[in-house]
Parts: sequence; C-alpha cells; structure tokens
Amino acid sequence: MNSKTQYVAAIDIGTTKIVAIVGTRNESGKIEILGLSKALSKGVKRGVVLNIEETVNAIQTTVEDVQKRSGILFSEVFVGIAGQHIKSMKSRGYITRDAYEDEIKKEEVFRLIEDMHKIHIDIGEEIIHVIPQNFIVDNETGVKSPIGMCGRRLEANFHIVIGQVAAAKNIEKCIRKAGLTVKDMILEPLASSDAVLTDDEKEAGVVLVDIGGGTTDVAVYYDNIIRHTAVIPFGGNVITKDIKEGCAILQRHAELLKIQYGSALGDIAPDDKVVSIPGISGREPKEISFKSLAYIIQSRMEEIIDIVNFEIQNSGYADKLAAGIVITGGGAMLKHLPQLMKFKTAMDVRIGIPNEHLAGNSRNEINQPMYATAVGLIMKGFEYLDTYKKSFSAGPKEEYARFTKKSVETEQEKAAEQPEPVQEEERVSLTDKIKQMLQKIFEVEDEKIS
Repeated sequence: MNSKTQYVAAIDIGTTKIVAIVGTRNESGKIEILGLSKALSKGVKRGVVLNIEETVNAIQTTVEDVQKRSGILFSEVFVGIAGQHIKSMKSRGYITRDAYEDEIKKEEVFRLIEDMHKIHIDIGEEIIHVIPQNFIVDNETGVKSPIGMCGRRLEANFHIVIGQVAAAKNIEKCIRKAGLTVKDMILEPLASSDAVLTDDEKEAGVVLVDIGGGTTDVAVYYDNIIRHTAVIPFGGNVITKDIKEGCAILQRHAELLKIQYGSALGDIAPDDKVVSIPGISGREPKEISFKSLAYIIQSRMEEIIDIVNFEIQNSGYADKLAAGIVITGGGAMLKHLPQLMKFKTAMDVRIGIPNEHLAGNSRNEINQPMYATAVGLIMKGFEYLDTYKKSFSAGPKEEYARFTKKSVETEQEKAAEQPEPVQEEERVSLTDKIKQMLQKIFEVEDEKIS
C-alpha cells in the first residue's frame, strides 16, 4: 500500500483450530493486533491438510469474520507450515567476489542465500527456509553481519528447513480456493519463537516447545541464532485419545475432562475427588477419579517430553541453555505441566504468552499461549516486508479499493501496450477469398476447353 500505515494478515492452519489475524505496527515498532478470528479445524491432521474442502470453508469463515471485525480488507496472507514431514539440516556455502576492495553489499548476501536453495535434496521435498547462522569473510570467523566489510571470499553456515512439496502445495491450494494468495510460508516454531521469547533468552540459550493439537514444535536458540528445529508428531490430541480409550468415554467428553480437571502430575491429584460423565445414549453415568485421569495424562506427556529431550540433545546445545525451556501453544495450558517438565528435564520452565512485542488494547484478548503462532506470523510478516522491501495489499475498505483499482488499471495499461494479435476470422476469410478466385479461374478455363 502507498499509505504510511502498513498492515499484515496471516493464517495459522492448525490441527484443532484455524486462526486468521490482522495486525499493524505503531511508531515505536510494537505490533498492534486489529482483529483475530478462530474456527474449528476438521480437515487437518498432525499439521498436514487432508481434507481441502473443510479446510477452505474454515479459512473463509475466519477471514470474513476478521475482515468484518478489523475493517481491514486483504488479498494476501502469510501462512504457517508445520507437520511431521518437516526436517532440518546444516550446510555451508560460499561465493568468491571479484572486487576485493569493495564493501560487501546486501545483494551479495541474498545471492549466497539464494545459492543454498539449489542444494541437493530428496525428490518430493522443497526448501522452506535458509537461515544464516554466522558468516566467514576471508577466514575471519564469527561474523554476524558481513555487510560493509571487505574481502574476497564470503562464506556462511546455514540452518536449512525442508518440507514435503505436496504438503506445502495443499496449503497453497486451500488459501487460493479461499480467494487469497500466499505471500510467504513460515515455519511455525520460528513464528512462535518470535512471539514469546525475549532477546535475552535467545542469547543465553533457550528451547521453545510449542504443544499444539496434532504436533509439538521444538526450536533451540543460542547466542541469538536458531540452532535446531524439529516437529514431533504428537500433541494434545493424543492425550485426549488416551483419556477417551482409558475411560471408555466420548471424544468431546475426554477433551472437556482434560481442559477442566486434567493435571500432568498424578501424585498430587486428589484421591477423593471424582467427576461424573454422562452415559452414552441414556446409559448409566460414569465416575472418573481425578487421580486416574492425571496418571493417564502424565504417562503420555512424559513420552512427549522424552522426545523433546532427545531433540535438545540432538541439537548439540543441551549444556548451553541457560534460559531453560519456554512452553507455549494450547497444550501449555495443562495444569502442572511446567512442574512435570522441570522434573523430567532438570531445566527452568516457564509458560510463554505472546504479549512480549505487543501494544494496544488487543493484548488482553490474545494473551493466551494458543495464539503464539498467529502473533508470530504477523511479526515474521513485517520482518519479511522489511528485508525484501515489499508491500502488502491490505487496508481499510476505501483505501484497499483504490489500491486494487490502481493494480487493475496498471494491468490494463500493460495489455494496451501489447500489439493486437491478428484475428483468426480475418485470416480465414482472406483464405476463402483466394479459394473463390482460383475456383472462378478454373471454371473459366474449363468453359474455354469445352
């Protein structure tokens, strides 16, 4: 948009919910959320879209609602991607510069990053993010920003995030069918990290654990650099499923039990308290003790924490994480979860709420861990626009109408500049005329002969 106020819209496609969100940035650089809407997600399993139609309907519902609430119209969105197909790897690349004396420019850093998109990966996979960790200029190591330095050889260590092409294409298809276009796809743990982690935590060393409905996302930071990312294919839904099977009750009752009475520590759950669940189709109601419910939750939660622990060890930074663990996402609301995680990992644990970089009245409404990814997508969106100096087509109704009208006029001007193609009908009629003339000539010749 040409106006001073820049807007960004994002969609978080999760296993349990789909969130549409619109935000802007004030003079002090803080994010203000102008509108947020969520709908139940039925077509997504473990972060991967399986039913496109149901996902499209949910996206359309949330987008219409958020546009109505915020008064901001948009045609582009930033979208989060997760799922068990996500994996990460480390790589190193370099470029050799012609002019030794000239300063390294931003374009050369972009060229180095672009080159890393060409590395060999398996068939059916694509590179989602190429994140520079540190740069090396003529054997000078540990350079965080090489712009302005002089040197012949520019090298960098990269953290590369890879995902399946089919999963990304399905997300794009859903957004397109909802009448929008994808501005950029962002890895969800990176977005959540931006929303809930402080700069001090990223410097000291911290693990973000985002427990969603279908997946648990892990991101390890040290010295302000992302060191490791992983997506674990377990989340809050497997706990609900365990409660459903362990107590022989309906899914919706199991979900309510988990939210209202669940605890991650069986030992401190009261022995004498029970909750009554309505029987299925008129049968006798069931009584479930708080203690047995807590033990079901604890056993599955311990399994998830063990995999998180494995990913922390796998990162190679397990002994450097002074800030411990920050848990966020809908699963972080589970009672006594920080205590269980602290006991299992021997690290400091806190719950991450996405109010770290927010301003305005919206802070209270979205002051919940479940909105961490959505808020992070807005922040990553602004970062993307700043980095690549791009604009975003969103704005209040009149302003948006002017913008789209101008875009249409530009397209029409381009079309008008193109030379008009020769019409097919004219070509055909000319051929017919030649045929008719030849026929007349032959007819005259025949008459002469006869």
